Amino acid sequence: MAWSDHMLSALESLWRGTILLWRLISRMLYPVLGFGSRMLLFSKFWRRKPEVSDENKGLSVPEQALESVCEGQHEAAAGKRAAAFEPEPFSKRQRFEEEEEEEEDEFDSEEYRVETTDELYCGYDSTWETEQDQESSFRGSRRPAAHRYSKFSSFERAAKDMQNYRHNYPNQTRVQRWRTQSSDDKPNLNFYLGHSPTLPDGVYIHHFHDDWYGDYDTLEFVHTYIQWLFPLQEPGMNYEATPLTKEEVEDFLTSSTAKENLLKSYKLMLDFYGIELFDEKTGEVRRARNWRDRFNNLDSHTHNNLRITRILKCLGTLGYRHYQAPLVQFFLEETLVKRQLPRVRESVLNYFLFAVLDKGQRRKLIKFAFLKYDRKDEFVWCPKKIQMQWSDYKRDAHDLSPSVECLSPQYETQL
Repeated sequence: MAWSDHMLSALESLWRGTILLWRLISRMLYPVLGFGSRMLLFSKFWRRKPEVSDENKGLSVPEQALESVCEGQHEAAAGKRAAAFEPEPFSKRQRFEEEEEEEEDEFDSEEYRVETTDELYCGYDSTWETEQDQESSFRGSRRPAAHRYSKFSSFERAAKDMQNYRHNYPNQTRVQRWRTQSSDDKPNLNFYLGHSPTLPDGVYIHHFHDDWYGDYDTLEFVHTYIQWLFPLQEPGMNYEATPLTKEEVEDFLTSSTAKENLLKSYKLMLDFYGIELFDEKTGEVRRARNWRDRFNNLDSHTHNNLRITRILKCLGTLGYRHYQAPLVQFFLEETLVKRQLPRVRESVLNYFLFAVLDKGQRRKLIKFAFLKYDRKDEFVWCPKKIQMQWSDYKRDAHDLSPSVECLSPQYETQL
């Protein structure tokens, strides 16, 4: 056993040394190699393996070969590194968010309190309040009917990740051992301030905004930039990009330069998906002129579902949480009402919806999704009791859509 421990320690040291050596070599080569040469040098390594996750599962092998290993929720290869992020069910989780004075709405009534024995109750989803005397009974209650729903199983797996995000990664300090940068090094912040480039590509933030805007092939097939443009407090598959630290988040939120650059990055990616930011104040978005072509690309390259989830999470973390609900509302309307993007729809319901930090907005969006869902007997994204409250609800289509005013920050309620 002692010999095995020594071997593991030696291998870990060798691996870390190799990474540091590679970074030194890469930095020495940046002034010599052009971006095109660097992209060719790294593209085979970073596109070597297709990603398989709940958001792009079900693709054929040739299709998977085109998908990225570099974006998304807790990918399989990163799962071991991120094991310490595993969240507890909501009933056992401490609330880490600041409680603000909440607006009274229909969802605060007793009719919207759910029981943990509900057929579609998910213990990792804090959207709905439970009966107080049942807060600790989640693990002991079994719901056989729920396990017949493959959709519910997918939702429950996604809920673990999204709950951990919405509660600001309370166990983040448990994975500090995976970070190699010094305590005063802030690579994500420095990148957004224009002080340092991405790794391994060596691109500065202003070059992204000036040279990559509208370069759709590069944005589609290069997979190492997204972790830098939209950093998160969780590990990804680009080993040369590091998770955000809470110190970086605090500094980012006080930097007008960093926030302005993040807004430019958001507009760049919206354009890539055929969307434009119509109102910077409210976050309202709409179709761009080239939406048909870009929607076709989005629907045929499902790793972009992972990227959009990352974008939504990043917006909520770095000062643009009021942009989350309008973007999710847009995708709900496109997928459920206009019947566009069929291969994006499940990600909208499993991930995009539950990235919205504000509970009041999230509830309104779920209600809209339920009322517009074509097979209500297959809707699994809220408890059965709440679905019954809505089942006889009738209102014209204009009233069903949450208005931009209703989704503005003054109406926000906390997780």
